[in-house]
Amino acid sequence: MYIERVPNRNSPPAVLLRESWRENGKTKKRTVANLSSLADETVEAVRGALKGDVVPAAMAIAEPRKRLEITNVRMHGHVAAIVAMIKRSGLLQTIDRKPSRRRDIVVAMIADRLLHGDSKLATARHCQKETAATTLGELLSLEDLDEHECYRAMDWLLERQESIQKKLARKHLEDGDPVLFDLSSSYFEGHTCPLAKHGYSRDKRGDLPQVNYGVYCNTQGVPIGVEALPGNENDRVAFPKAVARVRNDFGCKNVIFVGDRGMIGGKAIDDYLRGEEGVQWITALNSASIAKLQRQGAIQLSLFDERDLASITHPDYPDERLVVCRNPLLADERQRKREALLAATEKLLAKVKAKVDRKRKPLRGKSEIGVEVGKVVNGKKVAKHFRIEIDDDRFEYFRDQEKIDVETSLDGLYTIRSNVDAGEMSDEQVVAHYKNLASVERAFRSLKSIDLRVRPINHRLADRVRSHIFICMLAYYIEHQLRQALAGPMFVDEEKTPSEMRDSIVSPARRSESAKHKDATRRNDAGFRLSSFRDILESLSAITRSTVNIHRHPNGRFTATSRPTPHQQEIIRQLRIERHL
Repeated sequence: MYIERVPNRNSPPAVLLRESWRENGKTKKRTVANLSSLADETVEAVRGALKGDVVPAAMAIAEPRKRLEITNVRMHGHVAAIVAMIKRSGLLQTIDRKPSRRRDIVVAMIADRLLHGDSKLATARHCQKETAATTLGELLSLEDLDEHECYRAMDWLLERQESIQKKLARKHLEDGDPVLFDLSSSYFEGHTCPLAKHGYSRDKRGDLPQVNYGVYCNTQGVPIGVEALPGNENDRVAFPKAVARVRNDFGCKNVIFVGDRGMIGGKAIDDYLRGEEGVQWITALNSASIAKLQRQGAIQLSLFDERDLASITHPDYPDERLVVCRNPLLADERQRKREALLAATEKLLAKVKAKVDRKRKPLRGKSEIGVEVGKVVNGKKVAKHFRIEIDDDRFEYFRDQEKIDVETSLDGLYTIRSNVDAGEMSDEQVVAHYKNLASVERAFRSLKSIDLRVRPINHRLADRVRSHIFICMLAYYIEHQLRQALAGPMFVDEEKTPSEMRDSIVSPARRSESAKHKDATRRNDAGFRLSSFRDILESLSAITRSTVNIHRHPNGRFTATSRPTPHQQEIIRQLRIERHL
Protein backbone atom coordinates (compact mmCIF):
# COMPACT_ATOMS: atom_id res chain seq x y z
CA MET A 1 0.00 0.00 0.00
CA TYR A 2 1.03 3.56 -0.58
CA ILE A 3 -0.29 7.11 -0.50
CA GLU A 4 -0.71 9.01 -3.72
CA ARG A 5 -1.60 12.64 -4.25
CA VAL A 6 -3.78 13.09 -7.38
CA PRO A 7 -4.14 16.58 -8.95
CA ASN A 8 -7.76 17.79 -8.92
CA ARG A 9 -7.88 20.73 -11.35
CA ASN A 10 -8.46 23.94 -9.35
CA SER A 11 -9.17 22.07 -6.06
CA PRO A 12 -6.62 20.71 -3.59
CA PRO A 13 -5.17 17.40 -4.68
CA ALA A 14 -6.88 14.22 -3.59
CA VAL A 15 -4.98 12.12 -1.11
CA LEU A 16 -5.66 8.46 -1.77
CA LEU A 17 -4.60 5.30 -0.01
CA ARG A 18 -3.98 2.82 -2.81
CA GLU A 19 -2.99 -0.81 -3.23
CA SER A 20 -1.02 -2.17 -6.21
CA TRP A 21 -0.31 -5.63 -7.54
CA ARG A 22 0.83 -7.43 -10.70
CA GLU A 23 -1.54 -9.58 -12.76
CA ASN A 24 -0.56 -11.34 -16.04
CA GLY A 25 2.54 -9.17 -16.26
CA LYS A 26 0.63 -5.93 -15.86
CA THR A 27 0.60 -3.55 -12.85
CA LYS A 28 -2.85 -2.89 -11.47
CA LYS A 29 -4.02 -0.64 -8.63
CA ARG A 30 -7.13 0.23 -6.74
CA THR A 31 -8.12 2.93 -4.24
CA VAL A 32 -8.61 1.62 -0.72
CA ALA A 33 -9.57 4.92 0.96
CA ASN A 34 -9.77 8.65 0.37
CA LEU A 35 -7.62 10.45 2.97
CA SER A 36 -8.22 13.96 1.67
CA SER A 37 -10.10 15.01 4.81
CA LEU A 38 -7.23 14.14 7.16
CA ALA A 39 -4.68 16.66 8.43
CA ASP A 40 -1.31 16.67 6.76
CA GLU A 41 0.39 15.47 9.97
CA THR A 42 -1.91 12.43 10.12
CA VAL A 43 -1.38 11.66 6.45
CA GLU A 44 2.38 11.76 6.93
CA ALA A 45 2.06 9.53 10.01
CA VAL A 46 0.16 6.98 7.92
CA ARG A 47 2.84 7.22 5.26
CA GLY A 48 5.50 6.55 7.89
CA ALA A 49 3.55 3.61 9.27
CA LEU A 50 3.33 2.08 5.78
CA LYS A 51 7.11 2.31 5.60
CA GLY A 52 7.43 0.43 8.90
CA ASP A 53 7.69 3.35 11.34
CA VAL A 54 4.81 2.69 13.72
CA VAL A 55 3.72 5.95 15.40
CA PRO A 56 0.74 6.32 17.80
CA ALA A 57 -1.93 8.32 16.06
CA ALA A 58 -2.43 10.69 19.03
CA MET A 59 1.16 11.80 18.76
CA ALA A 60 1.75 11.43 15.06
CA ILE A 61 4.22 13.90 13.57
CA ALA A 62 5.87 14.01 10.19
CA GLU A 63 9.28 15.45 10.98
CA PRO A 64 10.18 14.85 14.65
CA ARG A 65 13.46 16.74 14.71
CA LYS A 66 11.85 19.84 13.26
CA ARG A 67 8.50 19.69 15.06
CA LEU A 68 9.45 18.43 18.58
CA GLU A 69 10.50 20.94 21.29
CA ILE A 70 11.45 20.09 24.89
CA THR A 71 11.21 22.95 27.37
CA ASN A 72 11.12 23.63 31.11
CA VAL A 73 13.44 20.75 32.06
CA ARG A 74 13.62 20.41 35.87
CA MET A 75 15.28 17.98 38.28
CA HIS A 76 12.58 15.76 39.72
CA GLY A 77 13.67 12.40 41.15
CA HIS A 78 15.24 13.51 44.45
CA VAL A 79 12.40 15.94 45.14
CA ALA A 80 9.77 13.26 44.51
CA ALA A 81 11.65 10.85 46.80
CA ILE A 82 11.80 13.29 49.72
CA VAL A 83 8.19 14.47 49.39
CA ALA A 84 7.03 10.86 49.10
CA MET A 85 8.96 9.92 52.27
CA ILE A 86 7.44 12.87 54.15
CA LYS A 87 4.00 11.50 53.26
CA ARG A 88 4.80 7.82 53.78
CA SER A 89 6.51 8.36 57.16
CA GLY A 90 3.35 9.97 58.54
CA LEU A 91 5.10 13.30 59.18
CA LEU A 92 2.63 15.12 56.93
CA GLN A 93 -0.30 14.08 59.14
CA THR A 94 1.79 14.70 62.25
CA ILE A 95 2.35 18.32 61.24
CA ASP A 96 -1.37 18.87 60.63
CA ARG A 97 -4.20 16.54 59.72
CA LYS A 98 -5.90 19.18 57.59
CA PRO A 99 -4.43 19.95 54.16
CA SER A 100 -3.46 23.61 53.85
CA ARG A 101 -1.07 25.87 52.01
CA ARG A 102 0.83 26.51 55.26
CA ARG A 103 1.40 22.79 55.71
CA ASP A 104 2.67 22.52 52.12
CA ILE A 105 5.06 25.42 52.71
CA VAL A 106 6.45 23.65 55.79
CA VAL A 107 6.93 20.50 53.69
CA ALA A 108 8.74 22.60 51.08
CA MET A 109 11.08 24.04 53.72
CA ILE A 110 11.82 20.57 55.12
CA ALA A 111 12.50 19.16 51.65
CA ASP A 112 14.61 22.14 50.60
CA ARG A 113 16.65 21.84 53.80
CA LEU A 114 17.60 18.31 52.70
CA LEU A 115 18.17 19.34 49.09
CA HIS A 116 20.09 22.59 49.52
CA GLY A 117 20.26 23.75 53.14
CA ASP A 118 19.79 27.37 52.07
CA SER A 119 17.89 30.36 53.45
CA LYS A 120 14.10 30.76 53.34
CA LEU A 121 14.50 33.34 50.57
CA ALA A 122 16.35 30.68 48.56
CA THR A 123 13.57 28.17 49.33
CA ALA A 124 11.03 30.55 47.79
CA ARG A 125 13.19 30.93 44.69
CA HIS A 126 13.61 27.16 44.43
CA CYS A 127 9.79 26.88 44.24
CA GLN A 128 8.90 29.85 42.04
CA LYS A 129 8.08 28.97 38.45
CA GLU A 130 10.39 31.62 37.05
CA THR A 131 13.53 30.54 38.93
CA ALA A 132 12.94 26.90 39.91
CA ALA A 133 15.48 24.26 38.90
CA THR A 134 13.49 21.44 40.52
CA THR A 135 9.85 20.36 40.60
CA LEU A 136 9.45 21.17 44.32
CA GLY A 137 7.07 24.08 43.71
CA GLU A 138 5.15 22.14 41.06
CA LEU A 139 4.63 19.07 43.25
CA LEU A 140 3.34 21.16 46.16
CA SER A 141 1.47 23.76 44.06
CA LEU A 142 3.76 26.50 45.40
CA GLU A 143 5.07 28.01 42.18
CA ASP A 144 3.99 31.46 43.41
CA LEU A 145 5.62 31.15 46.86
CA ASP A 146 7.39 34.17 48.39
CA GLU A 147 9.67 34.39 51.42
CA HIS A 148 7.12 36.25 53.57
CA GLU A 149 4.82 33.22 53.35
CA CYS A 150 7.74 31.09 54.51
CA TYR A 151 8.18 33.25 57.60
CA ARG A 152 4.46 33.12 58.39
CA ALA A 153 4.52 29.33 57.98
CA MET A 154 7.50 29.16 60.37
CA ASP A 155 5.50 31.06 63.00
CA TRP A 156 2.55 28.69 62.47
CA LEU A 157 4.83 25.64 62.77
CA LEU A 158 6.36 26.88 66.03
CA GLU A 159 2.88 27.11 67.55
CA ARG A 160 2.44 23.42 66.70
CA GLN A 161 5.89 22.24 67.85
CA GLU A 162 4.72 20.94 71.21
CA SER A 163 1.86 19.00 69.60
CA ILE A 164 4.12 17.57 66.88
CA GLN A 165 6.75 16.43 69.37
CA LYS A 166 4.10 14.75 71.52
CA LYS A 167 2.89 12.80 68.47
CA LEU A 168 6.44 11.77 67.58
CA ALA A 169 7.05 10.67 71.18
CA ARG A 170 3.89 8.55 71.19
CA LYS A 171 4.98 6.95 67.92
CA HIS A 172 8.61 6.24 68.76
CA LEU A 173 8.72 5.98 72.57
CA GLU A 174 7.15 3.50 74.94
CA ASP A 175 6.69 4.34 78.60
CA GLY A 176 9.87 3.23 80.36
CA ASP A 177 12.09 3.43 77.25
CA PRO A 178 15.47 5.14 77.42
CA VAL A 179 15.55 8.73 76.10
CA LEU A 180 18.85 10.01 74.74
CA PHE A 181 19.56 13.72 75.14
CA ASP A 182 22.59 15.80 74.27
CA LEU A 183 23.41 19.46 73.70
CA SER A 184 25.25 21.21 70.89
CA SER A 185 25.61 24.73 69.54
CA SER A 186 25.88 26.69 66.29
CA TYR A 187 27.38 30.09 65.76
CA PHE A 188 25.18 33.04 64.92
CA GLU A 189 25.59 35.81 62.34
CA GLY A 190 24.59 39.06 64.03
CA HIS A 191 24.02 40.30 67.58
CA THR A 192 20.34 41.28 67.79
CA CYS A 193 18.71 37.92 68.57
CA PRO A 194 18.01 37.35 72.30
CA LEU A 195 19.17 33.73 71.97
CA ALA A 196 22.55 34.74 70.53
CA LYS A 197 24.96 34.67 73.47
CA HIS A 198 28.64 33.95 73.91
CA GLY A 199 29.31 30.58 75.51
CA TYR A 200 31.33 27.39 75.13
CA SER A 201 31.64 27.13 71.35
CA ARG A 202 31.62 23.58 70.00
CA ASP A 203 32.22 25.07 66.53
CA LYS A 204 35.52 26.63 67.70
CA ARG A 205 34.11 30.08 66.91
CA GLY A 206 34.40 31.81 70.25
CA ASP A 207 34.50 35.15 68.44
CA LEU A 208 30.81 34.82 67.50
CA PRO A 209 27.68 34.48 69.63
CA GLN A 210 25.89 31.16 69.40
CA VAL A 211 22.64 29.33 69.99
CA ASN A 212 22.48 26.06 71.93
CA TYR A 213 20.07 23.28 71.08
CA GLY A 214 19.41 19.87 72.58
CA VAL A 215 18.07 16.90 70.63
CA TYR A 216 15.93 14.07 72.05
CA CYS A 217 16.25 10.64 70.41
CA ASN A 218 15.11 7.11 71.10
CA THR A 219 17.61 4.25 71.23
CA GLN A 220 17.39 3.76 67.44
CA GLY A 221 18.51 7.34 66.90
CA VAL A 222 15.11 8.59 65.72
CA PRO A 223 14.82 12.30 66.65
CA ILE A 224 11.73 13.08 68.71
CA GLY A 225 12.18 16.70 69.69
CA VAL A 226 14.54 19.63 69.93
CA GLU A 227 15.11 22.35 72.50
CA ALA A 228 16.55 25.75 71.49
CA LEU A 229 18.37 27.62 74.27
CA PRO A 230 20.43 30.80 74.66
CA GLY A 231 24.08 30.31 73.78
CA ASN A 232 25.30 30.86 77.36
CA GLU A 233 23.12 28.14 78.92
CA ASN A 234 25.21 25.03 79.55
CA ASP A 235 24.37 21.38 80.17
CA ARG A 236 23.38 22.00 83.79
CA VAL A 237 20.71 24.47 82.68
CA ALA A 238 19.55 22.42 79.69
CA PHE A 239 19.12 19.11 81.48
CA PRO A 240 16.37 20.11 83.96
CA LYS A 241 14.41 21.53 81.02
CA ALA A 242 14.85 18.22 79.24
CA VAL A 243 13.57 16.32 82.28
CA ALA A 244 10.47 18.49 82.45
CA ARG A 245 9.89 18.18 78.69
CA VAL A 246 10.08 14.38 78.64
CA ARG A 247 7.98 13.85 81.75
CA ASN A 248 5.32 16.50 81.18
CA ASP A 249 5.11 17.15 77.43
CA PHE A 250 6.05 13.70 76.12
CA GLY A 251 3.92 12.02 78.75
CA CYS A 252 6.65 9.55 79.81
CA LYS A 253 6.15 9.00 83.53
CA ASN A 254 8.58 6.07 83.60
CA VAL A 255 11.72 7.00 81.73
CA ILE A 256 15.43 6.22 81.61
CA PHE A 257 17.52 9.30 80.85
CA VAL A 258 20.74 8.60 78.94
CA GLY A 259 23.32 11.37 78.75
CA ASP A 260 27.06 11.90 78.82
CA ARG A 261 29.09 12.75 81.92
CA GLY A 262 28.81 16.48 81.25
CA MET A 263 25.03 16.39 80.85
CA ILE A 264 24.06 14.05 83.70
CA GLY A 265 26.61 14.65 86.43
CA GLY A 266 26.36 13.99 90.15
CA LYS A 267 24.72 17.34 90.93
CA ALA A 268 22.12 16.93 88.15
CA ILE A 269 21.25 13.46 89.45
CA ASP A 270 20.89 14.68 93.04
CA ASP A 271 18.89 17.79 92.10
CA TYR A 272 16.55 16.52 89.38
CA LEU A 273 16.48 12.71 89.25
CA ARG A 274 17.18 11.06 92.56
CA GLY A 275 14.01 10.39 94.51
CA GLU A 276 11.73 11.04 91.52
CA GLU A 277 9.26 8.20 91.02
CA GLY A 278 9.70 6.36 87.72
CA VAL A 279 12.94 8.14 86.81
CA GLN A 280 16.16 6.23 86.12
CA TRP A 281 19.44 7.21 84.49
CA ILE A 282 22.45 5.94 82.59
CA THR A 283 25.54 8.15 82.44
CA ALA A 284 29.29 7.94 82.96
CA LEU A 285 31.91 9.06 85.45
CA ASN A 286 34.54 11.63 84.55
CA SER A 287 38.25 10.78 84.65
CA ALA A 288 38.78 12.41 88.06
CA SER A 289 36.07 10.21 89.63
CA ILE A 290 37.54 7.10 88.01
CA ALA A 291 41.00 7.99 89.29
CA LYS A 292 39.58 8.44 92.80
CA LEU A 293 37.95 4.98 92.68
CA GLN A 294 41.26 3.52 91.54
CA ARG A 295 43.16 5.17 94.40
CA GLN A 296 40.62 3.77 96.85
CA GLY A 297 41.13 0.28 95.40
CA ALA A 298 37.58 -0.05 94.05
CA ILE A 299 38.90 -0.40 90.50
CA GLN A 300 41.72 -2.87 89.89
CA LEU A 301 43.03 -4.35 86.67
CA SER A 302 42.40 -7.83 88.07
CA LEU A 303 38.68 -7.19 87.49
CA PHE A 304 39.31 -7.67 83.78
CA ASP A 305 41.18 -10.96 83.89
CA GLU A 306 38.23 -12.85 82.40
CA ARG A 307 35.91 -10.15 81.03
CA ASP A 308 36.33 -6.62 79.73
CA LEU A 309 33.65 -5.26 82.05
CA ALA A 310 32.78 -5.66 85.71
CA SER A 311 29.95 -4.38 87.88
CA ILE A 312 30.80 -2.89 91.27
CA THR A 313 29.13 -0.80 93.99
CA HIS A 314 30.54 2.05 96.05
CA PRO A 315 29.26 4.08 99.04
CA ASP A 316 29.67 7.33 97.09
CA TYR A 317 27.01 6.12 94.64
CA PRO A 318 24.13 4.78 96.75
CA ASP A 319 21.52 2.60 95.05
CA GLU A 320 23.59 2.60 91.86
CA ARG A 321 25.83 0.15 90.11
CA LEU A 322 29.05 1.07 88.36
CA VAL A 323 29.88 -0.88 85.22
CA VAL A 324 33.63 -0.56 84.73
CA CYS A 325 34.79 -1.27 81.17
CA ARG A 326 38.27 -1.68 79.71
CA ASN A 327 38.91 -1.45 76.00
CA PRO A 328 42.50 -2.52 75.14
CA LEU A 329 42.28 -0.95 71.67
CA LEU A 330 41.27 2.38 73.20
CA ALA A 331 44.11 2.07 75.71
CA ASP A 332 46.68 1.54 72.93
CA GLU A 333 45.31 4.50 70.97
CA ARG A 334 45.47 6.84 73.96
CA GLN A 335 49.02 5.77 74.73
CA ARG A 336 50.00 6.41 71.13
CA LYS A 337 48.46 9.87 71.12
CA ARG A 338 50.00 10.77 74.47
CA GLU A 339 53.46 9.75 73.35
CA ALA A 340 53.04 11.72 70.12
CA LEU A 341 52.00 14.84 72.04
CA LEU A 342 54.84 14.48 74.53
CA ALA A 343 57.40 14.03 71.75
CA ALA A 344 56.05 17.03 69.81
CA THR A 345 56.11 19.15 72.98
CA GLU A 346 59.68 18.13 73.80
CA LYS A 347 60.74 19.13 70.30
CA LEU A 348 59.26 22.60 70.76
CA LEU A 349 60.65 22.95 74.29
CA ALA A 350 64.09 22.11 72.92
CA LYS A 351 63.81 25.12 70.63
CA VAL A 352 62.93 27.35 73.59
CA LYS A 353 65.92 25.96 75.52
CA ALA A 354 68.15 26.65 72.53
CA LYS A 355 67.03 30.30 72.63
CA VAL A 356 67.97 30.49 76.31
CA ASP A 357 71.34 28.75 75.89
CA ARG A 358 72.55 30.52 72.74
CA LYS A 359 75.47 32.91 73.12
CA ARG A 360 74.19 35.62 70.79
CA LYS A 361 71.10 37.49 71.98
CA PRO A 362 69.90 34.76 74.37
CA LEU A 363 66.34 34.74 75.73
CA ARG A 364 66.52 36.20 79.24
CA GLY A 365 64.11 36.92 82.07
CA LYS A 366 61.97 34.51 84.05
CA SER A 367 58.71 35.96 82.77
CA GLU A 368 59.85 36.09 79.13
CA ILE A 369 61.00 32.48 79.21
CA GLY A 370 57.79 31.48 81.00
CA VAL A 371 55.65 33.02 78.26
CA GLU A 372 57.45 31.02 75.57
CA VAL A 373 57.22 27.80 77.59
CA GLY A 374 53.52 28.39 78.35
CA LYS A 375 52.69 28.70 74.67
CA VAL A 376 54.20 25.28 74.05
CA VAL A 377 52.88 23.20 76.95
CA ASN A 378 49.43 24.78 76.97
CA GLY A 379 49.10 24.47 73.21
CA LYS A 380 49.49 20.68 73.40
CA LYS A 381 47.66 20.47 76.76
CA VAL A 382 50.37 18.34 78.38
CA ALA A 383 51.69 20.78 80.99
CA LYS A 384 50.77 18.35 83.79
CA HIS A 385 53.21 15.77 82.37
CA PHE A 386 56.30 18.00 82.60
CA ARG A 387 58.40 19.40 85.44
CA ILE A 388 59.56 22.86 84.43
CA GLU A 389 62.46 24.80 86.00
CA ILE A 390 62.85 28.44 84.96
CA ASP A 391 65.32 31.07 86.17
CA ASP A 392 66.33 34.39 84.66
CA ASP A 393 69.04 32.73 82.56
CA ARG A 394 68.22 29.03 82.74
CA PHE A 395 65.48 26.69 81.52
CA GLU A 396 65.20 22.94 82.12
CA TYR A 397 62.37 20.51 81.50
CA PHE A 398 61.76 16.85 82.40
CA ARG A 399 58.95 14.39 81.89
CA ASP A 400 57.02 13.69 85.10
CA GLN A 401 57.01 9.95 84.63
CA GLU A 402 55.08 9.28 87.85
CA LYS A 403 52.09 11.32 86.66
CA ILE A 404 52.35 9.79 83.20
CA ASP A 405 52.24 6.28 84.69
CA VAL A 406 49.18 7.17 86.80
CA GLU A 407 47.33 8.41 83.73
CA THR A 408 48.49 5.44 81.67
CA SER A 409 46.97 3.07 84.23
CA LEU A 410 43.56 4.61 83.41
CA ASP A 411 43.91 4.26 79.66
CA GLY A 412 41.03 2.39 78.08
CA LEU A 413 38.95 2.56 81.26
CA TYR A 414 35.51 4.11 81.41
CA THR A 415 32.76 3.65 83.97
CA ILE A 416 29.01 3.73 83.38
CA ARG A 417 26.80 4.58 86.36
CA SER A 418 23.13 3.68 86.50
CA ASN A 419 20.34 3.05 88.97
CA VAL A 420 18.48 0.68 86.60
CA ASP A 421 17.91 -2.61 88.39
CA ALA A 422 20.15 -5.47 87.20
CA GLY A 423 17.09 -7.70 86.85
CA GLU A 424 15.57 -5.19 84.42
CA MET A 425 18.71 -4.49 82.39
CA SER A 426 21.99 -6.40 82.22
CA ASP A 427 25.42 -4.78 82.42
CA GLU A 428 25.88 -5.27 78.67
CA GLN A 429 22.58 -3.56 77.94
CA VAL A 430 23.47 -0.62 80.16
CA VAL A 431 26.74 -0.13 78.24
CA ALA A 432 24.94 -0.55 74.91
CA HIS A 433 22.39 2.16 75.79
CA TYR A 434 25.18 4.54 76.75
CA LYS A 435 26.96 3.84 73.48
CA ASN A 436 23.74 4.70 71.64
CA LEU A 437 24.56 8.33 72.41
CA ALA A 438 26.68 8.09 69.26
CA SER A 439 23.42 8.29 67.29
CA VAL A 440 22.76 11.75 68.77
CA GLU A 441 26.28 12.77 67.76
CA ARG A 442 25.49 11.61 64.21
CA ALA A 443 22.37 13.78 64.29
CA PHE A 444 24.46 16.80 65.29
CA ARG A 445 26.99 16.14 62.53
CA SER A 446 24.21 15.92 59.96
CA LEU A 447 22.44 19.00 61.31
CA LYS A 448 25.59 21.10 61.35
CA SER A 449 27.52 20.38 58.21
CA ILE A 450 26.99 17.13 56.32
CA ASP A 451 23.45 17.42 54.99
CA LEU A 452 21.22 20.02 56.64
CA ARG A 453 23.61 22.88 57.44
CA VAL A 454 21.75 24.44 60.37
CA ARG A 455 24.57 26.99 60.59
CA PRO A 456 25.19 29.82 60.12
CA ILE A 457 21.92 31.07 61.60
CA ASN A 458 20.79 34.34 60.02
CA HIS A 459 17.37 34.90 61.63
CA ARG A 460 16.99 37.80 64.04
CA LEU A 461 13.85 36.92 66.03
CA ALA A 462 14.12 34.32 68.80
CA ASP A 463 10.99 32.44 67.68
CA ARG A 464 12.25 32.33 64.08
CA VAL A 465 15.51 30.80 65.29
CA ARG A 466 13.55 28.22 67.29
CA SER A 467 11.40 27.42 64.25
CA HIS A 468 14.47 27.18 62.00
CA ILE A 469 16.11 24.65 64.34
CA PHE A 470 12.83 22.70 64.57
CA ILE A 471 12.61 22.52 60.75
CA CYS A 472 16.18 21.21 60.67
CA MET A 473 15.23 18.52 63.19
CA LEU A 474 12.20 17.47 61.12
CA ALA A 475 14.45 17.33 58.06
CA TYR A 476 16.81 15.02 59.95
CA TYR A 477 13.80 12.88 60.92
CA ILE A 478 13.12 12.36 57.19
CA GLU A 479 16.81 11.81 56.48
CA HIS A 480 16.85 9.07 59.13
CA GLN A 481 13.87 7.37 57.42
CA LEU A 482 15.56 7.68 54.01
CA ARG A 483 18.84 6.26 55.28
CA GLN A 484 17.07 3.23 56.75
CA ALA A 485 15.21 2.59 53.49
CA LEU A 486 18.42 3.03 51.47
CA ALA A 487 20.60 0.71 53.56
CA GLY A 488 20.86 -1.70 50.61
CA PRO A 489 22.54 0.66 48.11
CA MET A 490 24.73 2.27 50.82
CA PHE A 491 27.81 1.17 52.79
CA VAL A 492 25.59 0.15 55.70
CA ASP A 493 25.74 -3.08 57.69
CA GLU A 494 22.21 -4.45 57.35
CA GLU A 495 22.90 -7.48 59.57
CA LYS A 496 24.32 -5.89 62.71
CA THR A 497 24.62 -8.27 65.62
CA PRO A 498 22.30 -7.20 68.47
CA SER A 499 24.15 -5.96 71.53
CA GLU A 500 22.92 -8.83 73.69
CA MET A 501 24.36 -11.37 71.21
CA ARG A 502 27.81 -9.80 70.79
CA ASP A 503 30.86 -11.46 72.32
CA SER A 504 31.88 -8.13 73.83
CA ILE A 505 29.83 -4.94 74.07
CA VAL A 506 32.99 -3.01 75.05
CA SER A 507 35.01 -3.80 71.93
CA PRO A 508 34.04 -2.19 68.62
CA ALA A 509 31.26 -4.01 66.80
CA ARG A 510 32.43 -6.28 64.00
CA ARG A 511 30.93 -5.89 60.57
CA SER A 512 28.87 -8.80 59.32
CA GLU A 513 29.91 -11.01 56.40
CA SER A 514 27.43 -9.28 54.11
CA ALA A 515 28.88 -5.89 55.05
CA LYS A 516 32.42 -7.15 54.42
CA HIS A 517 31.25 -8.37 51.00
CA LYS A 518 29.89 -4.89 50.31
CA ASP A 519 33.19 -3.32 51.34
CA ALA A 520 35.18 -5.67 49.11
CA THR A 521 33.03 -5.52 45.97
CA ARG A 522 31.58 -2.01 46.34
CA ARG A 523 28.28 -3.50 45.20
CA ASN A 524 25.11 -4.74 46.90
CA ASP A 525 23.49 -8.16 46.51
CA ALA A 526 21.67 -7.01 43.37
CA GLY A 527 24.98 -6.07 41.75
CA PHE A 528 24.52 -2.30 41.86
CA ARG A 529 27.31 0.05 42.90
CA LEU A 530 27.15 1.40 46.45
CA SER A 531 26.90 5.13 47.11
CA SER A 532 26.72 7.61 49.94
CA PHE A 533 23.43 9.19 50.94
CA ARG A 534 24.30 12.48 49.26
CA ASP A 535 25.41 10.70 46.06
CA ILE A 536 22.11 8.81 45.94
CA LEU A 537 20.15 12.06 46.05
CA GLU A 538 22.44 13.41 43.35
CA SER A 539 21.75 10.37 41.20
CA LEU A 540 17.98 10.71 41.63
CA SER A 541 18.20 14.39 40.64
CA ALA A 542 19.13 13.23 37.12
CA ILE A 543 15.53 12.01 36.68
CA THR A 544 13.94 15.07 35.10
CA ARG A 545 10.44 16.24 34.30
CA SER A 546 10.00 18.26 31.08
CA THR A 547 7.35 19.93 28.96
CA VAL A 548 7.16 18.53 25.41
CA ASN A 549 5.65 20.61 22.58
CA ILE A 550 4.70 19.13 19.18
CA HIS A 551 4.18 21.77 16.52
CA ARG A 552 0.67 22.02 15.03
CA HIS A 553 -0.60 18.93 16.85
CA PRO A 554 -4.01 19.03 18.57
CA ASN A 555 -2.64 17.18 21.65
CA GLY A 556 0.91 18.39 21.20
CA ARG A 557 1.71 19.68 24.72
CA PHE A 558 2.31 17.28 27.57
CA THR A 559 4.64 16.59 30.53
CA ALA A 560 7.16 13.76 30.33
CA THR A 561 9.42 12.23 33.01
CA SER A 562 12.75 10.81 31.89
CA ARG A 563 13.18 7.06 32.11
CA PRO A 564 15.28 6.03 35.14
CA THR A 565 18.51 4.12 34.62
CA PRO A 566 18.78 0.62 36.13
CA HIS A 567 20.69 2.09 39.11
CA GLN A 568 18.02 4.72 39.67
CA GLN A 569 15.33 2.05 39.35
CA GLU A 570 17.04 0.09 42.15
CA ILE A 571 16.99 3.18 44.39
CA ILE A 572 13.32 3.78 43.55
CA ARG A 573 12.54 0.15 44.36
CA GLN A 574 14.29 0.40 47.73
CA LEU A 575 12.31 3.55 48.57
CA ARG A 576 9.03 2.13 47.18
CA ILE A 577 8.14 5.39 45.43
CA GLU A 578 7.38 4.11 41.91
CA ARG A 579 3.94 5.70 41.81
CA HIS A 580 5.27 9.10 42.89
CA LEU A 581 7.50 9.57 39.82
